[in-house]
Amino acid sequence: MSARSFFLLTFVCILWALNVVVSRLVVDGLGVPPLWFAALRSLVVVLVLARYLRPVPSRWPWVALITFMISGGSFGLLFVGLRDATPSAAAVVSLSGAPLTVVFAILILKEKVRWRRGIGIALSFLGVAVAIASPSGWSSSVGLIFVGASAIVGALGSVWLKTIELPPLRLQAWAGLVSAIVLLPLSALTESGQAASVAAGGWRFAAGLAFSALVVSVFAHTVYFRLLRDHDANLIAPLTLMTPIFTIVAGAAITGDEVGLQLLVGALIAVSGVMVILVRPSRELFKPLLVRTRI
Repeated sequence: MSARSFFLLTFVCILWALNVVVSRLVVDGLGVPPLWFAALRSLVVVLVLARYLRPVPSRWPWVALITFMISGGSFGLLFVGLRDATPSAAAVVSLSGAPLTVVFAILILKEKVRWRRGIGIALSFLGVAVAIASPSGWSSSVGLIFVGASAIVGALGSVWLKTIELPPLRLQAWAGLVSAIVLLPLSALTESGQAASVAAGGWRFAAGLAFSALVVSVFAHTVYFRLLRDHDANLIAPLTLMTPIFTIVAGAAITGDEVGLQLLVGALIAVSGVMVILVRPSRELFKPLLVRTRI
């Protein structure tokens, strides 16, 4: 990998990390309803990528379900969780997406897992458990339940993504469309104060929305998929484990997360487990989505 490619990947990981912190500031600091924020984010994405919606893919209901799971479904749950969970704790719990993806692949795709990846799965779950049991994790345990649910939904979507074939920008466009269609009415039914929160948030809300939708979802993921096109996924995917580390640092610096030793130990154990999973070969899984289950 060239120095330029490594710099780009590092920059993408920083953007992904900042997205968790920015989302926390929007739904907690500005009081924007989380499903409403997820819906508007999806709407912006589909407006920008609308030209990639055509032609309509075959089996479009199945495509709609899968793209919703790896986009609006998992993001909506993550944003709900971030009302209570700190970005640092959420980043560690989100690492459970990798072992969950392998577990679902075993059940759905009949993926064969040998002892080394079995150890990686066990380490990943152990690290997440250690982080949750830490003082900072325990204090935001309610929010982390939703973050965990987000990881489950994203992992299922990542496994089923194997059954469809869409170029990256078409995938993002359909994810945005379906997510907006589902989340806008869901927000109207379950949340309140949407317009007031947007008005009160003003330019800060607009900046947060633009960052999450345009900078992260459109720009960062486009760069990521291009790096995957130019380099072996076995090289790219493990390096994305910089993201939770950057998230912990950003959470401590920006939102004042209490990052204790136990949380750091849990993060280290979980990252080590995910690394073991990533370096083992897999015939059934799109390896980059083991560590990046949301688009």
